[in-house]
Amino acid sequence: MQRFARNSLILGAIALGTMVLAWSYLGNAPLIVQASMQSLRGKVAGADFPTELDWINTNGKTLSLTDLRGRVVLLDFWTYGCINCMHIIPDLKRLEQEFGDALVVIGVHSAKFKTEGNTRRIRSIVHRYEREHPVVNDRAMQIWNSYFVRAWPTLVLLDPAGNIVGSVSGEGNYEVLREAIQKLVSEFDDSNELNTTSLGFTADWANSPDTLLSFPGKVLADQENQRLFISDTNHHRILISNFDGEILETIGNGAAGLADGSYTNAQFKQPQGLSFDGKKYLYVADTENHALRRVNLDTRSVETLAGTGRQKYLSGDEYKASGSGMNSPWDVKVGGNSVYIAMAGQHQLWRYDIANDRLIRFAGTGREALLDGNRLNGALNQPSGLALHGTRLYFADAEASAIRYAEITDNGRMETVVGTGLFDFGDRDGQGRQVLLQHPLGVDVAGGTLYISDTYNDKIKRIDPETATVTTVTGGAELLNEPGGLSVVGERIYIADTNNHAIKVYNLKSKTLETLNLRF
Repeated sequence: MQRFARNSLILGAIALGTMVLAWSYLGNAPLIVQASMQSLRGKVAGADFPTELDWINTNGKTLSLTDLRGRVVLLDFWTYGCINCMHIIPDLKRLEQEFGDALVVIGVHSAKFKTEGNTRRIRSIVHRYEREHPVVNDRAMQIWNSYFVRAWPTLVLLDPAGNIVGSVSGEGNYEVLREAIQKLVSEFDDSNELNTTSLGFTADWANSPDTLLSFPGKVLADQENQRLFISDTNHHRILISNFDGEILETIGNGAAGLADGSYTNAQFKQPQGLSFDGKKYLYVADTENHALRRVNLDTRSVETLAGTGRQKYLSGDEYKASGSGMNSPWDVKVGGNSVYIAMAGQHQLWRYDIANDRLIRFAGTGREALLDGNRLNGALNQPSGLALHGTRLYFADAEASAIRYAEITDNGRMETVVGTGLFDFGDRDGQGRQVLLQHPLGVDVAGGTLYISDTYNDKIKRIDPETATVTTVTGGAELLNEPGGLSVVGERIYIADTNNHAIKVYNLKSKTLETLNLRF
């Protein structure tokens, strides 16, 4: 769970003066529902939305609490790079389906990273995660402060009269929310105060034209066989093309699901990381299925090695992989008899022992922090990209805007190359602690040099890991749009240009950037 800088919260509280006690207590009171409760009606009115904010999925309309009167309102305070915020999206969709027009979810996007505050980018992420409810860009965190929110995600429940019922933070709150919403719907329906007429809004992305790729997350170049493996993430499939862009194979039928079998029968759900063993197996981080998949390129078939399709927090250190759950694996890397896994959902690195069918914790305690030392005792921040060089497993530690490595030796250490903390980010090249990145998601290594997708800065950067010197290779908002992954072969960098729905190719020799002409 992400937490906001304490100083900003204190300043917000001081600014509200005499309202502090009422809002800090009632606005953040834990949501408790008991069968004996006669009423869940709130006592204090919810703060209305400032009128000058940008709205998404409202047909261009600016909303107020008056517009929502008669409906249960659930305010979802989120920031789009936060893995915990992603995890609760299925719960929100489930609640919306169960309660229909009696419930209105409002996504209050209160950005952590500077880039996340851009409405155009929020619109892209709303499309990517298929959020259909209204979303407001709380760019100056005005709504956040008015409800005294302290962490991402936080859910604040308002009754149909617009009063605060309570709040919950973090994941795993579906049941208490469902029970509270049910009680509110029943109570206000009995008193004829419930409004179940449709607001009539259409998701902004609903009529977006389809593209050959949809939010591709990762790309992997196989130089020996002159081919690319592409995670066509929002089309729930893997594509194989040659270096000229001709698509040779489609792995997966394009329907979101968890199914093994032939290429045409297999199903994925928003796959991300890819790693090839150099022989016949392609390993896949099937992120939204919370699963590790393996593609047999000889038999043209897919199998599940770990994961059940449902998120599971791994509290132990080792599990039998078959039948075990996983927690948002974002990238994978084959090394020897192991597949290393960036387990973004619980801020750890794990290892799949191929020969023994075991999942083994490799680095991180699960605490979200930037803490070096012994790799098992250190702390990570939503690792999302992996690269292996010698005995070092490099990883993009996204939420800390850092590039780090864990040694694959016994009792190996974990060290930070660049990056200083969860709330230290920006766009500054240089050396060591001078460097600022912004939510990097991808990393690769070529000739001992690291190349990274500095995702929220829309750039590809080069790092000398020995001197911690960082320089920009290419990019900028006019060229790239939140690139999620990259793969370096020879003089070329293949880039998953995620929000542009494209694969870009940068030539290190000619210093040119081109779009790969993918075609069937």
